[in-house]
Amino acid sequence: MQKVSKSKKSNLQFPVGSVKRRLKERTKLRVSETAAVFLASTMEYMAAEVLELSGNEAKDHNKKIITAQHINLAIRGDEELNVLMGKGTVIAGGGVMPHIHEFLVPVNESTKSEGGDVGVQVNFCFYRIVCNVNP
Repeated sequence: MQKVSKSKKSNLQFPVGSVKRRLKERTKLRVSETAAVFLASTMEYMAAEVLELSGNEAKDHNKKIITAQHINLAIRGDEELNVLMGKGTVIAGGGVMPHIHEFLVPVNESTKSEGGDVGVQVNFCFYRIVCNVNP
């Protein structure tokens, strides 16, 4: 009879034997087979989830290769993964989330307020100054 790996038995891609060995090394305790299978399946699910979301991000940017930026955008864009990873997680080469504060968005029209004041909005490169002029 031929040996069958624990990963094959549990229908997983992640190596259950390696996960068990690393758990034993790290904890210095006895580790059951089911704990190793559970941890390997959880790790496999998380990897599949992140890869699926980052693949969608790459597709949205018309790229065929997933980069660290796509992984970062996928994690920060997903509500549950963002909570799980937290603010302390840094992905090397991931960049930052694209965000432009609404104060920095250019406004090109003059507005009139109800009291007869003319509100003049002057736009400069990165900021705007709002002046109220009384006639």
